[in-house]
Amino acid sequence: MKIVAVVLGGGLGVRLWPRSTERKPKQFVHVLGEGTLIQNTVSRLAPFIDANDVYVVSTPELHDLVRDQLPSIQDQHILLEPFGRNTGPAIGFAATKLRATVGEDAVMVVLPSDHLISNVREFHVILDKACSAAIALGRIITIGVMPTRAETGYGYIQVGDEIATDNPVLRGDVKSVETFAEKPDVSTAQRFIDAGDFVWNSGIVVGTVGTVLDRIDEYLPDHAPLLAQYERAIGTPDEDLVLETVYRQMRSVSFDVGVLEHDRSLGVVEGAFGWSDVGTWDELYRMSMKDGKNNVLEGNVLAVNTTNSLVSGSTGRLIAMINADNLVVVETESSILICNRGQTEDVRELVDQLRRRHIAKHF
Repeated sequence: MKIVAVVLGGGLGVRLWPRSTERKPKQFVHVLGEGTLIQNTVSRLAPFIDANDVYVVSTPELHDLVRDQLPSIQDQHILLEPFGRNTGPAIGFAATKLRATVGEDAVMVVLPSDHLISNVREFHVILDKACSAAIALGRIITIGVMPTRAETGYGYIQVGDEIATDNPVLRGDVKSVETFAEKPDVSTAQRFIDAGDFVWNSGIVVGTVGTVLDRIDEYLPDHAPLLAQYERAIGTPDEDLVLETVYRQMRSVSFDVGVLEHDRSLGVVEGAFGWSDVGTWDELYRMSMKDGKNNVLEGNVLAVNTTNSLVSGSTGRLIAMINADNLVVVETESSILICNRGQTEDVRELVDQLRRRHIAKHF
């Protein structure tokens, strides 16, 4: 079977401001370990998916970053949206392009570009099962992550009964999806964990190109004719112009909300491969090595009587902390963020205010 990867590289990662900005979103930033998030996303696909079969969906503003950080990706495999319209149009655009180039029977593995995975071998095992299930069952398959705590920053999937299959390798591994649940509060997240039938939604989707487009036809009927219009223009001199015209008519919708939450044939394969979406400074603190006072200190930091804090500087300027506890302090050339640990989800609201005030130099 032909397997291609579609890496969604156009997000903004606003909750990791000020390190993540519109000009350089978090997927292009070093967060933990070697390489940037998008570099690690692509490199961990090997050898399961060849570099020649990896596509990246992004925007013109980020093209140079993609090109610089991912030199192994062929130019024609960098699929540029005219502008962001969320993951629904992005996946529809990629699937339409793939049907014209690799055919509708190819399996597409759609992945966010800004997640961390520690157990790559187990990740490949789960990918293999999901790809086999997508072909054997003719369904879209999601990948769920076995939860390790009552996390409020992730979406959840409620897992149903086993889906019957003639493939003996897959028996017991593919379950139905009962429902999706967006980021819950603490008590709801704990109920999910106690119930035992919820997994974290990894955001990874697997399906044949034809199946993905069939579901878009069914559940996003306003998008389907626009994608068909674009498909007729692929390979012509008008391709880019038609794509921009089509995108201007598309509403912004996530693939989860527009398609997956309506698809009663959806399947889920569960895995445990050390996954995180690194969505907030709190999550980054949780995943980082701490010193003897439970601090994560990066850059030129002097901390006196400081505990339980994340302090990160990137300019070389001295950051001095005295008698501080439970703080997040992040310094860049243009901005400094200071907030309490446990409240970094609110960074999104702060960035919204920057946008409303048109303070562009800070974002």
